[in-house]
Amino acid sequence: MYDPPHPGATLREDVLPALGLTVTEAAAQLGVSRVMLSRVLNERAGISPELAIKLERWLADKGDHPGIGGPSAESWLAGQAAYDLWHARQRLVA
Repeated sequence: MYDPPHPGATLREDVLPALGLTVTEAAAQLGVSRVMLSRVLNERAGISPELAIKLERWLADKGDHPGIGGPSAESWLAGQAAYDLWHARQRLVA
């Protein structure tokens, strides 16, 4: 099995650059603190169900940007679950 990417990496490397937003701007638009979003982007915190819903709604409103829009809350949570499960397996093997 491969090491799945943290969903924060997708936000950091793909979503924010495509939207031309800073962390501060994105956090304000999402209605979350800059610190919390920064922790997710830097892979120090996971995507919560609440943040997944906010991302789903926020990106649905950004549908006019190429390559942006559409990821469901379930997709964000599935990505986080895959990341967490892979890392848990690695810890238990060691």
